[in-house]
Amino acid sequence: MEYVQMAEGLKFSRVVLGFWRLLDWGLDTDQLIKFLEECLDIGITTMDHADIYGDYQAEEMFGDAIRKRPDLRDKMQIVTKCGLRYKGEFPDVWPGENARVKYYDYSTKYIKAQVERSIKKLGVDHIDTLLLHRPSPFADMEEIAQAFDELLAEGKVRTFGVSNHLPDQFSLLESYVNVPLVTNQVELSCLRMENLENGVVNQCMEKRIHPMLWSPLAGGRIFIGEGEEEVRLRATLEEIREEIGAEDIDEVAFAWLFSHPAGFIPITGSGEIGLAERPVKALKYRLTPEQWFMVWTAVKGHKVP
Repeated sequence: MEYVQMAEGLKFSRVVLGFWRLLDWGLDTDQLIKFLEECLDIGITTMDHADIYGDYQAEEMFGDAIRKRPDLRDKMQIVTKCGLRYKGEFPDVWPGENARVKYYDYSTKYIKAQVERSIKKLGVDHIDTLLLHRPSPFADMEEIAQAFDELLAEGKVRTFGVSNHLPDQFSLLESYVNVPLVTNQVELSCLRMENLENGVVNQCMEKRIHPMLWSPLAGGRIFIGEGEEEVRLRATLEEIREEIGAEDIDEVAFAWLFSHPAGFIPITGSGEIGLAERPVKALKYRLTPEQWFMVWTAVKGHKVP
C-alpha cells in the first residue's frame, strides 16, 4: 500500500474505503469487523463516511463495530462529512419532525452538533478529517470558520477539507478559515473528467493537496455502460490491460487515476474484500503518457489538439 501525507502527523492510505452503501452490504457487526480487519491487513486504513449515509444510520453501524473492537480505531483514519439536511433527524436541536426541502446548513451550531453526533455514532473521540459535503450559496463563511476553530481547539477534529467544491468556492472558504484545507473530495473517473478540466485538480496541485475521488469506476459504467464512449473505453482498457498484465479492466481504470501526478486518492465502496483488493492491486501499475491519453481519447472521441 502507498500512503499520502495529508497534514503533519496525518497520512491516508492511497485507497480509501467508503461507506455510502454500508447498509446495502448485508453485514452484521461481526461480519463488518472481519471485513475491516481484512481491509486493514491489505493496507486500507482510511475510512470515508458522511453523516447522511444510509439515511443517517451508516455511521452508527460502523460505530457498533468499533465499540465491539475499539483496538481497530488506532489503526484507522476517520473522515466524515456534514452540511446536507433532508429531514428533521434531530428535534432536540432543530424543531420539527421533517424538513420541507433538502438543504445545506453550515451554521456554527449545526456543524458542531453534527460533529458531536458523528463522534458518538462512530464510537470515536475525534474525527481525523471533517469535510463540508457540498458548497452552499447561502453559507456564512465566518460561521464555518468559527466552527472549525472551536472544533480544532476542543480536539474533536484534527483537519478540515471540502467535497464537491469548484476552485472559486474552495478559495472563498479558504480566505476565511484559519486552518488549512487538506483535500477536496470530488467525482473523477475515466468517464467523468470534468474536474480535470474545470480547474479543480489544477488547484489541488497548486496547493500541494491530494484530491479524494468518489465513484472512481463511474458507478460501474465502465463495465456495463452501452453508450459509444463506454464501448470505446472498454476496448481501450482491454488493450492496455493486455499490455501491462493486469487482471481486469478495473485495474487499468484505477491505474489511469494513480498515474496522474496529482496523487489522486480513490474511494472504493465495496463490502467484499475481493473487490476492495482491486484498486490495491492496481497500485503496482503506472501508465505511460501514450496509454493515459489512449484512455482520454477513447472517452472524448477525438485526439488532443
